[in-house]
Amino acid sequence: MVKKAFITGITGQDGSYLAELLLHKGYVVHGLVRRSSTFNTSRIDGIYVDPHERDARLFLHFGDLADSEQISNIIYNIGPDEIYHLGAQSHVRVSFDMPEYTGNVTALGTTRILEAVRRSNHGARFYQASSSEMFGSAAPPQNEHTVFCPRSPYACAKLYAYWMVRNYREGYGIFGCNGILFNHESPRRGETFVTRKITRSIPRLLSGKERYLYLGNLDAKRDWGFAPEYVECMWRMLQQEKPDDYVIGTGETHSVREFLDEAFSYVGLSVDERVRIDPRYFRPTEVEVLIADATKSAQRLGWKPKITFPALVRIMVDADMRAAGLEPVGEGDTLLEDLFPDRWWRAD
Repeated sequence: MVKKAFITGITGQDGSYLAELLLHKGYVVHGLVRRSSTFNTSRIDGIYVDPHERDARLFLHFGDLADSEQISNIIYNIGPDEIYHLGAQSHVRVSFDMPEYTGNVTALGTTRILEAVRRSNHGARFYQASSSEMFGSAAPPQNEHTVFCPRSPYACAKLYAYWMVRNYREGYGIFGCNGILFNHESPRRGETFVTRKITRSIPRLLSGKERYLYLGNLDAKRDWGFAPEYVECMWRMLQQEKPDDYVIGTGETHSVREFLDEAFSYVGLSVDERVRIDPRYFRPTEVEVLIADATKSAQRLGWKPKITFPALVRIMVDADMRAAGLEPVGEGDTLLEDLFPDRWWRAD
């Protein structure tokens, strides 16, 4: 039988890559989309097929994670074999400005889906997109046994969702997995996230459309990986014999300053001349260092990342140069072709 998957957050970076992966594997994919007066499906436009077509295997449903009845009806009508819950208010800095909304969508949204799964009683496997931000100020490296110390409303909401998954797993026997993913980037990363903000600014600075790039804390250190590699781990978690929680990351840490230096030096721009610091982009409470200890994922999921930090930066810069109509340097494109000759995702 053909498997059916339901993805919340399908229009986001991870959701779009995951949809491509599952379609590649022969799934029928259903996705949750927020109703908007403007189109917000650009990341999945390349795989969308009119549902009237006989070979259509991607179907979108309007819905809201704040509406439990609507979520329950969608899940009941689809009857998915696997649910990948990626939808959330996922911007850490914004969560300080919208803590109540972040809690309602990011925390309670997970509970609404878990309740729908429990009541439907059809055995859907459930993946929860947890976050390395839950570790907060915990000493690195962080793994599945590290004590959580959240430092933002977003991290607190994600931690609530994490524990709800574990409670439903232990209390009701739901096959629920928490994927504790460390930072993962790509050309599809949202434009307000610092990595994409940096790479997207480069063609604008080179073409004279912008004079400066304004950033916040350059000293925060993160474990950055490549998003298409990470969504494959999501799928692998739900294929295991028993549900469990997994940390996913590269095991390396680099500061925002290092990402900035790598990106600007790649195209010959000067950081000192082009970058300015704006205090408004600082968080009230900061997470200083995140480094993944993904030993468990390597052993049980058979996963090891291929893309290095410099390669990630080059891939993102080349994509944003090309999107702006400028000639990319090309090293990122070459790396993708060499490491993933049979890649299942579309080039950006």
